[in-house]
Amino acid sequence: MPSGSPSGNRKVAVAGVALSDCGRVDDATPYALHAQAARRALADSGLDRSVIDGFASAGLGTLAPVEVAEYLGLTPTWVDSTSVGGATWEVMAAHAADAIAAGHANAVLLVYGSTARADIKAGRRTSNLSFGAGGPLQFEVPYGHTLIAKYAMAARRHMHQYGTTLDQLAEIAVQARANAAANPDAMYRTAITVDDVLSGPMIADPFTKLHCCIRSDGGCAVLLVAEDHVADLAKPPVWVLGSGTAVSHTSMSQWPDFTVSPAAVSGRLAFQRAGVRPSEIDLAELYDAFTYMTLVTLEDLGFCAKGEGGAFVEKGRLLRDGALPVNTDGGGLAACHPGMRGLFLLVEAVRQLRGEAGPGRQVHRPDGRLPQLAVASGTGGWFCSSGTMILGRD
Repeated sequence: MPSGSPSGNRKVAVAGVALSDCGRVDDATPYALHAQAARRALADSGLDRSVIDGFASAGLGTLAPVEVAEYLGLTPTWVDSTSVGGATWEVMAAHAADAIAAGHANAVLLVYGSTARADIKAGRRTSNLSFGAGGPLQFEVPYGHTLIAKYAMAARRHMHQYGTTLDQLAEIAVQARANAAANPDAMYRTAITVDDVLSGPMIADPFTKLHCCIRSDGGCAVLLVAEDHVADLAKPPVWVLGSGTAVSHTSMSQWPDFTVSPAAVSGRLAFQRAGVRPSEIDLAELYDAFTYMTLVTLEDLGFCAKGEGGAFVEKGRLLRDGALPVNTDGGGLAACHPGMRGLFLLVEAVRQLRGEAGPGRQVHRPDGRLPQLAVASGTGGWFCSSGTMILGRD
């Protein structure tokens, strides 16, 4: 195991991971999905709930994570409610790993749940123009800069500057759907083609519907523990080797370069702290609210040079058996996307490293061995924040 990055003395392991019911869940509350995922992750770890002394949650309740902890019957002595969009969970996991390494906590539970799809179906939630109209956003909201419009503008800039094509962006959606085909938990498993993506209804030029993440219900949980608990685990540990976090901007006018995301910083830090190189990574779980997000994150993490992402994603490179398996569960484009999806990336990475993905979905190295190293990188807002974590097994 490479020397890791948690800043204290103790090593940190992922002890348990789990999903709640996902996809179309019309008969559960977000609190119930939190509880279901938490129970399953604890069972996956083989530990008793009494070991949990840290808790991290965001996105639910007036006093998150206090309300969710109360619902779960937990009284933690270490808490985190950091909320930076989709990158929240990688940032929280980095905080938790540092706290465990420093001895401020022994076992931290991260948990998320959302009924975003069911809420819209039932009329409990409607779409909105923007995250808000106060602060610096007041200067952009009047011009209709929705979240998807911001990503669309960034994609257009990459296309203009580097010659990236719509076909190349569509390839990302096609390969995500192909990866989802073998995932029984994925919401959409039917194969699609580049033509299907290009001919779909326009959402925000250049993004058609299939360039955009799906809307689903679902939740998941991850339990991080100090190395002291590893002997009691039900399964072999997956180690936290390194992490990095970064923020970039909130106003598009303050974004120096639309073709560079904060993953360029968080990824560099994570790889440095883990002591590994991108070329050593066996699989990547990347936030994919839109196809362009996958492409630019691959560049910024160092899997290809800036501007070469379009060519990199061609020829099935992102498939489970491709040169760099990416979003092996189907990602937010096909499997599930109930909101802040970053925690799902960690769940899938751990399952793959353990060899638990199942027939037709499990990643193997060219020599047939199980993967050794994985990266999970979450993105928040409109490339406003990023958290990257390197995971490895013994």
